[in-house]
Amino acid sequence: MLVIGREVGEIIMIGDDIRIMVVETRDGVVRFGVDAPRQVSVHRAEVYKRIKAGQKDKTHAI
Repeated sequence: MLVIGREVGEIIMIGDDIRIMVVETRDGVVRFGVDAPRQVSVHRAEVYKRIKAGQKDKTHAI
C-alpha cells in the first residue's frame, strides 16, 4: 500500500483521469473529492461490499 501525505486542497492522481482532492479535515475525519470518468464506479468500501454481496445473491438465486 502506498501511503501519501496531503493537505487540504492538494490532489492525488490515479492514472491520467482520476483525481482525488483532500477537501476538508476535521476532528480526525478526512473528506475527499473524487473526479473520475462516468464509467468508473466510486464507492465507500462498505457500500461496495453490499453491492457485491447483492450481486452474489442474485447469481445464486438462479
